[in-house]
Amino acid sequence: MKRLPKWRLMSLFTILALVLSGCGEPYLSALKPAGEVADMQYYLMKLSTLIMVGVILVVLIIFVLVFIRFRRKDDKIPKQVEGSHTLEIIWTAIPILLLLILAVPTVATTFKLADVSKMDSKNALVVNVRSHLYWWDFEYPKQGIVTSQELVVPTNEKVYFNLKSMDIKHAFWIPAVGGKMDTNTDNINKFWLEFDDKRANEAGNLFYGKCAELCGPSHALMDFKVKAINRDKFDSWVTAMKNVKTPEKPDSALAQQGQEIFNKSCIGCHAVTPANKMPDTARLAPNLTDFGDRSRVAGILPHTKEDLKNWIKNPEAYKPANQMTGKYGQLTDDQINAVAEYLMSLKVQQ
Repeated sequence: MKRLPKWRLMSLFTILALVLSGCGEPYLSALKPAGEVADMQYYLMKLSTLIMVGVILVVLIIFVLVFIRFRRKDDKIPKQVEGSHTLEIIWTAIPILLLLILAVPTVATTFKLADVSKMDSKNALVVNVRSHLYWWDFEYPKQGIVTSQELVVPTNEKVYFNLKSMDIKHAFWIPAVGGKMDTNTDNINKFWLEFDDKRANEAGNLFYGKCAELCGPSHALMDFKVKAINRDKFDSWVTAMKNVKTPEKPDSALAQQGQEIFNKSCIGCHAVTPANKMPDTARLAPNLTDFGDRSRVAGILPHTKEDLKNWIKNPEAYKPANQMTGKYGQLTDDQINAVAEYLMSLKVQQ
């Protein structure tokens, strides 16, 4: 009777585990693949799960049969049988066969995903990904542009990535499309992804990326967004970004005031032009060229002026240990309102 409460507690935890395993968002699920890499990884997950479940069922069936058929019925000691070459061969051969069934496609897929030989070709789209505490930087070296927090890619073609960290180890992961891979400080990791056009349209052309390596207090908040659009729209976006040479003067007086404050307090860390001429060490904060077109503030908050003002006023409350905290002088509410108005006006016309 003393053990009964413990069993009840264990049952409760088991039920909670089953319920919580079904929680989450569909755009963060690797079980709804939206690209070639994700399809291959999903196939391997299904194959390994099928093998494991099959082994469990066979063992369970054998256990039940033996339990029923050979249960003790009297005090007689049954005949002792030691050794069976046939059985030993069977239970040695079956695991080897199962390992081969799993290993062959796994190794083949691993080599295919690691093939970045066409990365240096003229038409290959390459993105240099830099991870920071706690934000992402995306450089398109062939196009000569840089953006932050929102990755824009074309659908139905391979996109190659160079991954590097600017501070500590992080990991680049887009659950619905494929991954993950570490970003290190001392070497560059390379891989590729392909975004399916049909499934991108079903997802509203927006996917979500995460940091998949524990990196500090705001690890869970180190998100980025991925806009997957067709090649024509992508080319239009690139052209529009290239045409942004210097920040234009805003239309409203409040936004103009915000631009002046921004140039005095924020321009030392943030860039408002997409040019990639600055060295890696100068990328202290996210590029804000197309901030007005984005879908999130700081990668996590709704893209509204009020949320932007709250972020500027107290970034530590939303992303603990972020690098923006304490980097600028205290602004008044009126100044923050003006800066927010200016930032919301930074849109790239397409």
